[in-house]
Amino acid sequence: MDINDFFFKMQPLKTDVLIDDTTLRDGIQMPGLAAGPKDAARIAHLLSEIGVERIEVFHYQEPDKHAAKLILEQNLSMRVAGWCRAVKEDIDSAVKCGFKEVGISHPVSFIHFNAKWPEKTYDQILANVVDVTEYAAKTCGLRTFVHGEDSTRADWEFEKKFINAVADAGAECYRICDTVGIGLPDIDAPMPNGIPAKVKAVKKETKIPTIEIHAHDDFGNAIGNTMAAIQAADGLYDKVYASTTFLGIGERAGNAETEKVMLNLYLQRGVNKFEGKTHNLKATAEFIGKATGYVVPPNKAIVGDYGFAHESGIHTHGVLNNPWTYEPYPPELVGNERRLTIGKQSGKGIIKHKITELTGSEPDDDTVAAAVEVIKGIYASGRRASLKEDEFKKVLRTLKILPESNGH
Repeated sequence: MDINDFFFKMQPLKTDVLIDDTTLRDGIQMPGLAAGPKDAARIAHLLSEIGVERIEVFHYQEPDKHAAKLILEQNLSMRVAGWCRAVKEDIDSAVKCGFKEVGISHPVSFIHFNAKWPEKTYDQILANVVDVTEYAAKTCGLRTFVHGEDSTRADWEFEKKFINAVADAGAECYRICDTVGIGLPDIDAPMPNGIPAKVKAVKKETKIPTIEIHAHDDFGNAIGNTMAAIQAADGLYDKVYASTTFLGIGERAGNAETEKVMLNLYLQRGVNKFEGKTHNLKATAEFIGKATGYVVPPNKAIVGDYGFAHESGIHTHGVLNNPWTYEPYPPELVGNERRLTIGKQSGKGIIKHKITELTGSEPDDDTVAAAVEVIKGIYASGRRASLKEDEFKKVLRTLKILPESNGH
């Protein structure tokens, strides 16, 4: 069997999808996470290597400015944008840091307007955003994105006016932000939270040249909404941006995962610009986890340690005979590895395999049966975790299957 037997079956996308990673902005807003300047620069380098084409970063505190300097000095093949609020001081800060482009984030829902600026009219609020956008794009000459915070709860008539106004002011891209994760990927879901409907309406009723989707995962729909936006943009836009974070880190339940969007685009939609780059996904996850203090869940899709781990008898028997039985693609494709573990559900097949692996010779049935009985006894006493390699070796030494350790 070959990977081509299962993937690359869909028609190629007619729009170019650019990953716009916000790990170093939204990602590190997750409580308890942080990344020092040198680590941030290394993360940016790793993201560039896997095919990310744009990232956004903070630039307010001195460590953020230092990180931005280190990132920009690397002259990476991807674009680097400074994340800004709709205030001119933020634009000035971005210019001083050396950014060539910015993203200006501002709410578009009345919920936010009434809570944050009850003393201002909606027109006054919009006028300020337009002024700052024009300052960034026309006065400072920056490539400018505008992020419509809480787009999936916005009144469309106002949002349409907002998008057209910032487009006239010089914005080249509008980010649809599903800020509280209530977006729906269903093609029949109406606005404001129907993602395909919103994408199509922006194209039909506004002047903005390009769109971006930024999806939060409060309902577990971040990946679905991101892919739905890309699908809806296909054939409508020359390009579409997907705002993601590696490992899905971020505020509350986090964001759409960079690695999931990328692998879906590559395998399921045949976006071949990621070919030859996905093998760095696991290493990137490990570094980001260590650098930020995030513990990568072992069962995390694609990059988790247990992503290709097999323990139950049925699964291990299948994988030992043919990995395709319980693996959707080779672990090497994403830089991961197959792990065959011994635990409560393990059968004779995996235990025989592990003995052969450790001793270099195939055991007879009696030897395997003896090992099975000892392992059953361990789990009968209440153990839950899989046996570590050293623990399994200890079982084999007890049964004289392996020689006693010499202390090394």
